[in-house]
Amino acid sequence: MLRQEDVGQRVVVRRIVGIRAGRPLFSDALGELAELSETHLTLATAHGRITVPMAEVHRAKRVPASRRPTSAAVAALEHAADEAWPAPTRAGLGDWLLRSADGWTGRANSALPVGDPDRPLPAAIDAVQRWYADLGRPALVNTPLPLSAPVSAELDARGWTSGPPALVQTVPLAALPPAPADSAGAPPVELTTAPSTDWLAVAASRKGDLPAAARHVLTAVPQVRFAQVTLGGRLVAIGRGTVTGANRWLGLSLIEVAPEARRRGLARQVVRALARWGAAVGAANAFLQVEQHNIEAVTLYRTLGFTTHHTYRTRTAPPD
Repeated sequence: MLRQEDVGQRVVVRRIVGIRAGRPLFSDALGELAELSETHLTLATAHGRITVPMAEVHRAKRVPASRRPTSAAVAALEHAADEAWPAPTRAGLGDWLLRSADGWTGRANSALPVGDPDRPLPAAIDAVQRWYADLGRPALVNTPLPLSAPVSAELDARGWTSGPPALVQTVPLAALPPAPADSAGAPPVELTTAPSTDWLAVAASRKGDLPAAARHVLTAVPQVRFAQVTLGGRLVAIGRGTVTGANRWLGLSLIEVAPEARRRGLARQVVRALARWGAAVGAANAFLQVEQHNIEAVTLYRTLGFTTHHTYRTRTAPPD
């Protein structure tokens, strides 16, 4: 049977769904174990979340993780993420993207080495360093793994440092858990097409001062919504949603709750509100990016059904 350490893992559950001719009838369900208690377990499956009473569980066990996404799937999601966080200064190096936003966030100020740079790899890395040097910025490269493993190996050989691993996580919108029954009296989530002054202040408290380039990153997306929750006249929770990419991905970012308002389910409310908007404009899946060491956030997203699609690291060139 399953244990608490299996929560967040891929499992198969065989449940008893009836009796015929004195013999039990079984049905199997495959998904990520989202919750486990003495009375029931909850699975996040490709078709939605299901809750199974423990009395109906005949057998349950962990199974190997699903097959890694294809290189094409990783590349498509990385491009959707780039569209969702658009740097104002951009250039191409073959298929690679070079991006700068006055130093605001690593994602908007790093090269994305996806595809063919139209030159040998060492020459491509040299070109990346020249481009950032001309801007007076440090050279950064985001390496989605395992897609950019050859790039990462070349950077290792050159002595580039590595930031902490970041998880690119996804969930089908249909698999998001519904709001709990006791949330009817929760404060509403307001969605706007532009960020309010208070919204920007909360974002700045997390990401640092917002230069003009930051405002471009936040707002220069055709389909974008800014979520906010107010309590007692004070903004206590925010979030941002975008819909981008050929596959219409809902991108979630800047999900933030004020310390004094945490443990009230506000982050989940923000995610659900953005998910409803995303679904209404054609998105079927959501993604977000979170640093692996941010255990609190990773745990929150796990309870919402998110699983890791792939990872990346931000690499920094050594000083000259």
